[in-house]
This record gives sequence, structure tokens and C-alpha cells, in this order.
Amino acid sequence: MSELDFIKELKEGKSSAFGILLNDFEQKVFNTCISFVPNKEDAEDIAQEVFLEVFRSINKFKGNSKLSTWIYRIATNKCLEFIRKKNTKKRFAFMQTILGNETPRDKSNYFTEFKHPGIILENKELTATIFKAINTLPESQRIVFTLAKIDDKSYQEIVEITGKSLSSVESIMFRAKKSLKEKLASVNKNNSS
Repeated sequence: MSELDFIKELKEGKSSAFGILLNDFEQKVFNTCISFVPNKEDAEDIAQEVFLEVFRSINKFKGNSKLSTWIYRIATNKCLEFIRKKNTKKRFAFMQTILGNETPRDKSNYFTEFKHPGIILENKELTATIFKAINTLPESQRIVFTLAKIDDKSYQEIVEITGKSLSSVESIMFRAKKSLKEKLASVNKNNSS
């Protein structure tokens, strides 16, 4: 079946088409989510939200990109929404603590928890440090770096997902690598002192 026919069936609400969509994209969307949100339960919840959004919005899909690109764009946006909400809650809790309205909580960023099942390294502490450093990057750098290095997307796929030009993606990736190198060098320097 061609992609156009498949999209037509999705828009007609055929359950067999949605079953195929889930089979084809469930693991891929989860992998994208866990790349941004290294916590299995949260990534699963976000992946479910992605498919709900796809089901709700399929009639708005104009076909200006491939269906997979559109789905990855939704997944990336859902992950970023989750991260923003999580960080806002942390800031609010921190402010409540400062104002004396609440008992102190862990003020560390959400992404200091390292529960990414897809990456196995002998040194989990190093992996957690890398994820913490990635999380401190500006949003555009974090998106491009995560899609390229963790989710293994090509620059062309990143261009399609983000809507940025190829030169912009390359420039952002260069700055992200440079910034991460500096951050990790600083961590190594502090750990060896």
C-alpha cells in the first residue's frame, strides 16, 4: 500500500490502518521519547500521548512531509512540553521552599535521574553525567544533538523534523558538540581535583 493510500485509510478512521501505524511506529516513537526523557515510564506515557495526538490530528496532516517526519515532529514536541512542565514544577517547588511555604525537596533537575534502559555503559555515573550535560544545552542544541547522536537521525531527517535549514542544523550541532565538550571537560577537571 502506498503512503498516500495508507494516510487516506488513517483519515477515514480505519482501525486496521491505526493497527499498522502502531506496529510500525510504536517502538520508534518510544525510542525518540526515551532519548529526550531518560525515564522508561515517562517515555511510555509521552509515546501514548504522541499516538493520541496523531489519531486526533491525522485529518490536519497535509502531506507536506513524510508521515514518519510528521510523527517524529509530534514526538519531539511532546517531549519538549513534558520537559518544560517538569522544569516549571521544579522551579515552583524551589520557589515555595525559598518562601517557606513548603518543605525542601530535591532541587536537582529532573534529568539527574538516570533510568535510560536503551543505553548500557559500564559506568552509569558517566552516562548520567553526559545526560545532565545534554540537558543543560539550549533547547535548539539539545533537540538537534539528541536527534542526531542518541536517536541516530540523519541531518536531513533532523531538517525535516525541526523545519530548520541544513546549514542551521550543522551549525547548531557544531555549537552543541563544542558546548558539551567544554561542560564535560569542566566536570572531569572538578572530579580530578
